[in-house]
Amino acid sequence: MAVMMKASKCPTDELSLKNRAIVNKNDFPEDIKYIDVSTAPGSHYIFSIERSLEVPNYCVGFSLLQRKWATLSINQDISVKPFHFDRSSEVVCNVCIEVDFLQKKTTTLEPYDSDQMAKDFVLQFSGLALTVGQPLVFSFQDKKLLGLSIKSLESIDASASVQGDKSKVEPRRINFGRLLGNTSVTFEKAENSSLNLVGKAKGKIVRQSIINPDWDFGKMGIGGLDNEFNAIFRRAFASRVFPPEIVEQLGCKHVKGILLYGPPGTGKTLMARQIGNMLNAREPKIVNGPQILDKYVGESEANIRRLFAEAEEEEKRLGPNSGLHIIIFDEIDAICKARGSVGGNSGVHDTVVNQLLAKIDGVEQLNNILVIGMTNRRDMIDEALLRPGRLEVQMEISLPNESGRFQILNIHTRRMKEFKKINPDVDNKELATLTKNFSGAELEGLVRAAQSTAMNRLIKAASKVEVDPEAMEKLMVNRGDFLHALENDIKPAFGTAQEALENYLIRGIVNWGLPVAHILEDGALYTQQARASEGSGLVSILLEGPPNSGKTALAAKLAKMSDFPFVKVCSPDEMVGFSENAKCLQIRKYFDDAYRSTLSCILVDNIERLLDYGPIGPRYSNLTLQALLVLLKKQPPRGKKLLILCTTSRRQVLEDMEMLSAFTAVLHVPNLSQPEHILSVLEQEPDVFTKQDLATIYKRMKGYKVFVGIKKLLDLIDLSRQTDPSQRVLKFLSKLEEEGALDAGTSIH
Repeated sequence: MAVMMKASKCPTDELSLKNRAIVNKNDFPEDIKYIDVSTAPGSHYIFSIERSLEVPNYCVGFSLLQRKWATLSINQDISVKPFHFDRSSEVVCNVCIEVDFLQKKTTTLEPYDSDQMAKDFVLQFSGLALTVGQPLVFSFQDKKLLGLSIKSLESIDASASVQGDKSKVEPRRINFGRLLGNTSVTFEKAENSSLNLVGKAKGKIVRQSIINPDWDFGKMGIGGLDNEFNAIFRRAFASRVFPPEIVEQLGCKHVKGILLYGPPGTGKTLMARQIGNMLNAREPKIVNGPQILDKYVGESEANIRRLFAEAEEEEKRLGPNSGLHIIIFDEIDAICKARGSVGGNSGVHDTVVNQLLAKIDGVEQLNNILVIGMTNRRDMIDEALLRPGRLEVQMEISLPNESGRFQILNIHTRRMKEFKKINPDVDNKELATLTKNFSGAELEGLVRAAQSTAMNRLIKAASKVEVDPEAMEKLMVNRGDFLHALENDIKPAFGTAQEALENYLIRGIVNWGLPVAHILEDGALYTQQARASEGSGLVSILLEGPPNSGKTALAAKLAKMSDFPFVKVCSPDEMVGFSENAKCLQIRKYFDDAYRSTLSCILVDNIERLLDYGPIGPRYSNLTLQALLVLLKKQPPRGKKLLILCTTSRRQVLEDMEMLSAFTAVLHVPNLSQPEHILSVLEQEPDVFTKQDLATIYKRMKGYKVFVGIKKLLDLIDLSRQTDPSQRVLKFLSKLEEEGALDAGTSIH
């Protein structure tokens, strides 16, 4: 029978820790252990009771948590009646409890053993009436007070088990029940709680997957970087996919920094952006390196601190349960140059590097961050930033191979195929073969150039520019548009120096005799040696001979015959006025660029001019000489092949400089030394001399000693072409003698 009573405060803090309603021992008989409290029609709450004389008659003492849960106020009238549990069906076999610190401001990384907590909970509260959603206070081993909330209760009907009704033996969810000594207790950490739960009684935490569930790797728009992306995922994210418990058991620390480096346009920024989208983390903070720098003292360092402030605050609040914060630095070399390398006395760059190092892996290191840096100049970055624990994963994003270029072209032509704006004669596999050493950005530019060529066909440029009214239907990008763009519009930065080679080969290669054939044959063999997979990867050839003997043209021919995707010409005429340091840096850049391509060829023309050699004195640049000696002997990176072709007219000088030993082979390019050689060249210029003229020239030269370079001979032929036909033979022979090409011991007249 219900009795009207009044709600009051719990008399003592010690009694409030019992999580029971406190009643006067004279109000209820000893056999009553539970009461049903009705605060309003339809609102019933079941409480276990504790007796105390400190509570007035006809009053029930509730703690603050209990009053909030049951929405009670002091002196409120309540209807109270004894309650009896059904022994068979309302016995709790499993209880799941959400746990957090009672005081939300309390934070500690001290581990709480959930197994011991479960034992203490059952000992303290055996027989307690529990209701789903009920708040409790729990004092565990004299540590900080914990606030509990009943998340779920499960019960097994004991009578059904005895009768053999297996359908009722399975645990079933109940709304309220009583705790027994054999009840299984599991604890789950409350959302955003910094409590560090350990042990087997810890419930399964519903973890937010680090990978965005809606993310489709096929839509990343990154082509040719599958291997690099897999390597980054393995190093940086595999540990974050596993539950924290396993990572804790391994004693594993997450990777906190990634450095993406490589040539411009290869997809570093795109990959960093897609990593941010792929991860189920907070919106990445993207910052350009130069944005960090500030003219005011201390502001640059403060900008770094602001980037990490949010992660720092969350780390303090939630500890190991903090979410992942991604910070992306584009052009990181702008702020992280090697300390001591920047001139001036401000030292701003140095202090910015120090601040960044401290935030990533200093004394108060953060474990909830991922810093992604991007640069074209890895060599400029302070080495302390590259050690494990900081920018630990360093991935070179290099030029795509043929299959990578095919992927990239498919990505950039996908929409055209979708809307049928590309002709079936366009074969992306063919284009991938033709675009050796193109970067991803250059391939995108190639597609744009082909599109603009196709659009231009539908524009009428008369007195005013008009577009064909049927342009939408007629617009179709075809194979010719791509080939036109390849030939005229887009040239790869790491491609062949086509114009320079063509300039050296304006007259082609004149095969005047066996020496030329032997040089081309040997050159082809050395090219195969450079390309061979079992070789060292480095072949250097010196073509030496007298001036005007055609060394540069032969070197250009060998470079072209190699069909290497990267060919660069290092010529003294490009470095006129350069200081020694600037010249060394420029030569070093040619070699560094070559190392980025799988197959590379460098043509170093007129090497003695590059060394500033002068016969009077003599004088030469020792700094440039030492740099060249080092680079000529330096092995390219693993998997890269390099062919070096050098030309010189001063073999003896290079021998004195101890340079000849740096070359794999030295090929001698001789001058023409027999009348038959000259006749062979003249026969290849049929528009200058007739057959009768050739017979006369040969007859006049027979018995003479000949010594002339092919370049000088071709100049004399061009001069003869301007002369009257009746005077050509005489003029030609006279000029040969004047140039010292013929031994003048006997007159030719």
